[in-house]
Amino acid sequence: MVRFSYLFLLLAILASCEGTSSQKQNLDLSDEFKEYWYSGEAEITSYELEQARYGELRKGEAVLIFVTEDFLPEEQVKANTSAKENISVLKLNATKNFLTGIYPYSIMQSTFYPLDGQEHALKVSASIQEWCGQVYTQLNNRNKYEITSHSYFQGEADQEFSLEKATLENEIWNILRIDSNQAPTGTLKMIPSLEYLRLSHKELKAYEVNAEFYTIDHLNVYRLEYPELKRNLKIYFSRAFPYTIEKWEESFLSGFGENEKILTTKAIKKQRIKSDYWNRNSNKNLPLRDKLELN
Repeated sequence: MVRFSYLFLLLAILASCEGTSSQKQNLDLSDEFKEYWYSGEAEITSYELEQARYGELRKGEAVLIFVTEDFLPEEQVKANTSAKENISVLKLNATKNFLTGIYPYSIMQSTFYPLDGQEHALKVSASIQEWCGQVYTQLNNRNKYEITSHSYFQGEADQEFSLEKATLENEIWNILRIDSNQAPTGTLKMIPSLEYLRLSHKELKAYEVNAEFYTIDHLNVYRLEYPELKRNLKIYFSRAFPYTIEKWEESFLSGFGENEKILTTKAIKKQRIKSDYWNRNSNKNLPLRDKLELN
């Protein structure tokens, strides 16, 4: 009986991998959207990265993985099985890897954006690992934004607090893939990306930002400017469906003391594939990394 129960649980988990969303949603999603995003595959895009850190630019790689999945509204985690209570989300896992001298940085952010018409991402998390230590931040969207944060830095350590709801920079990337008309413009309050806040040791809160759209050549550009932070972000995405993200630029103060200056992080697309990557975990699947030009 115990062996049977374990086998049943294992089969349920394997059957519920990413890309198996039940399509329960209330947004007015086009047939084109459903065909692309409910195909049982993720969209994986690799980028050549030039990352500003400690007052210098570092060579590295970035990857954006977009995929739909079923999400449990209460627990706010991926559902193992389909159920009517589940919420269909467009998830973005965004990773970066680069070196600072002898030691490496590894960064990952995850954003779960609902396709049922809710206003903000249901959950955002960010983790940063490097040889000095690691930090982690998680935001859960409930009655307020509930924040859990852990850090090896003095003065940050372990924190739990709540914030009033505001637009999240992390969710903008998902919104642009769904309907860029829903992305805010003008002057508003926005919580910057968790990655930026952790790397810069800025307070996690909403800051004033100026948001605008414009077009350069064949690409749309969504631009954010934070006057107080002396930071701006430009996301370049295709003008036609599926509104792929082709590159981005992020300018901000980098370095310390006399070496502090504004540098610009840049990421430019290398390759893009559609794949059920969670099933591609054998050594024989390593050529898929070559296809993405990933080292």
